[in-house]
Amino acid sequence: MKRRNFLHIAGSTLATVGLTQLDIIQQGNEFAQVMAQNTGRKLALLVGINKYTNSEPLRGCVNDVLLQKHLLIHRFGFNPQDIKILLDGDATRRSILTAFEQHLIDRAKPGDTVVFHFSGHGSRIEDPDKDEPDGLNSTLVPIDSGYKAGGGVVQDIMGHTLFLLMYALKTDNVTVVLDSCYSGGAKRGNLTVRSRNGGKKYQPSADELSYQKQWLKRLNLSPQEFIKLRRQNIAKGVAIASARSEQLATDVPLNGYHAGAFTYSLTQYLWQQTSNLSVDRIIGDVGRSTSNLANIHGYIQNPQVNINNRASSNPPIFFTSFNTSAAEAVVTKVRGDIVELWLGGIDTRTLEAFDREAILVTVTNGDRETGIVKLESRDGLVGRGKFIAPARGNSQIQAGTILQERIRGIPQNLRLKIGFDDEFDGNTLERVRQALQIIDRVTPLSLRQEEIHYIFGSMTESRYRKFLKNRQINLPVVGSLGLFLPSLEGIVLDSFGMANESVRDGIKRLQPKFKSLLATRIVREIIGNNNTSLLKVTVAMGNVKENRIIARALPTRGILKQNYHNNYGGTTGSATKTIPTVKDHLIPKIPVGSSIAFTIENQELVPIYVSILVIDAGGNMNIIFPNNWSAGDEEAILPAKAKRIIPDQDSSFQLEISEPFGVEEALIIASTSPLRNTLKAIEKIATRGNISRGTPIPTNNDEFLNISESLLVDLDAIARGGMGDKRVQLATGVRGLDVKKLAAIAIGFEVVAKV
Repeated sequence: MKRRNFLHIAGSTLATVGLTQLDIIQQGNEFAQVMAQNTGRKLALLVGINKYTNSEPLRGCVNDVLLQKHLLIHRFGFNPQDIKILLDGDATRRSILTAFEQHLIDRAKPGDTVVFHFSGHGSRIEDPDKDEPDGLNSTLVPIDSGYKAGGGVVQDIMGHTLFLLMYALKTDNVTVVLDSCYSGGAKRGNLTVRSRNGGKKYQPSADELSYQKQWLKRLNLSPQEFIKLRRQNIAKGVAIASARSEQLATDVPLNGYHAGAFTYSLTQYLWQQTSNLSVDRIIGDVGRSTSNLANIHGYIQNPQVNINNRASSNPPIFFTSFNTSAAEAVVTKVRGDIVELWLGGIDTRTLEAFDREAILVTVTNGDRETGIVKLESRDGLVGRGKFIAPARGNSQIQAGTILQERIRGIPQNLRLKIGFDDEFDGNTLERVRQALQIIDRVTPLSLRQEEIHYIFGSMTESRYRKFLKNRQINLPVVGSLGLFLPSLEGIVLDSFGMANESVRDGIKRLQPKFKSLLATRIVREIIGNNNTSLLKVTVAMGNVKENRIIARALPTRGILKQNYHNNYGGTTGSATKTIPTVKDHLIPKIPVGSSIAFTIENQELVPIYVSILVIDAGGNMNIIFPNNWSAGDEEAILPAKAKRIIPDQDSSFQLEISEPFGVEEALIIASTSPLRNTLKAIEKIATRGNISRGTPIPTNNDEFLNISESLLVDLDAIARGGMGDKRVQLATGVRGLDVKKLAAIAIGFEVVAKV
């Protein structure tokens, strides 16, 4: 793929869902060659800017740098002394360029590894050479850019300059990560976009153009050669951008901290990864994670990668291998038996389950458990807890020790956080606050202060026109009240009423919806442990008529991935067919009317108990399995080393995809003990609705929440039942979830119209 502009990364087809055996052999051989060549120094320059004065301030860029710093040190073996960091006021144009020269160009030798990361605003300014049809060049915005709303000269670092700096490096093993965008800066609901306004009215500074000429002379390149090279490809190595040129890269408020959606997804994924994969495969996987996080907030973000093939056609991420085992956390400070942890490997959606009482195990690089840390508090991604040595032995803990999740401590009274629409006047805002405050398990919040789950607001004329332009389906009427996604770029289906409804009536009408959304959050976000479960269970979702796999998933640590990808059978027991390529990180699209089936395989030496729930785009839940509610535990059991297709060929029903359109999620729950309270709740629903045995069981809002709570009670009982050490017993007020005894595997898909 050719590139006209280094920072203007166009859309490209990236990773497939699965690797074939040939892929793995080829990647293994190529990785071995790269690793053999790359035994040198590892250098990094990390830049994060929050405190812009002439542009919209950001809140997550400094945290991005911390995310990358801890990852590079503890997962990839970078020496802290070889990581240069520039934050806020220190990240001037001159400081960034000087640090790149002195820390990277002057020090890097052939075969060394170099990483440059930038989190902050991006922009686009006039390009004297007009590489692009619009005559603009994308830029990085330093703290002293000198931006003025009316236009003029800015002190931005042009993409052309970054090309020259990369070209000057003596090593080909360079990775550039850019978490910024160029789509126009603004606040979008609860999010802030990492982009400063630009256009032809902004010009590069004389210093910037002079600096480029100096480098051309040092590199012995003519202006014509420079133009030709940069229009062909990136200078060298790998360039990773957080979004397409027309998309948003955002500052996302998460549970107690802010971060870039892409940087968080990338670093969290790399903490979790159990084997070395190619950079395009990793960005494909991370792209889906980023897209999922963006989808939750109601916008689109697809990361992009570009590779200069001169050194390697598909290198490992950062041109280096993992230095430690996969982990959720790392010890950063030790005082006696009190430890401080960096929790960079934990999925942000489950962070609330790591405030207190959560239990992590210290492990060696071979995943041998050496002790326990019980969390006592958490501030953002910094946790504090107590180290508990094994009953036998005298293990010590030290900084740099890695930890893996063992038991979550899920708060009993999980809440739904609802933000207020900025369009409301002061009096209306106060009425909204008062009405929401009296609703059980709902917390009203102002925007852009912390994480929220939904925004209560009004469908204004301007929003209606924007949604209409974006082809939003099922649009509510102008003047109606309802729930928006956190970016205000999407709506919650079936949440809007009639025009001119009062705030009091609107919130009263939404109370059942709040219950279903809370239940969805519990099931989808708090329970999900696909990255950390140790159960050996695999799931595939297939199209019955076409006899092909649509999507498949497995616990990251429970099963060696290459064995799964090489040996897994088809959805109806036939030989595996080719897995369709997932383009641009999008989840599978399934037309209405398609019949699907799930293939679940238990690779454990003991039986497991299986349940399948499907949550549609409107937040409604259907119980797919077990559906023979009178059979008790026996219906849900899957024997050791057995495989089951649901529904099977002899079943009296089929799973047929139906509306509403939008993203749905199937949650497959496998446990080592039966979920008896959950089964009782299902039986009660089926009896109430006079539902025939063997068919899916729909739930209303109250029933959905009751099932979610019953599920937490069951999982807590399973976790507490396996804790033999009295020193780590869970306190009251939390519910446990044991990764050794539970796998909650999610498969997302989008319901679309029949072609």
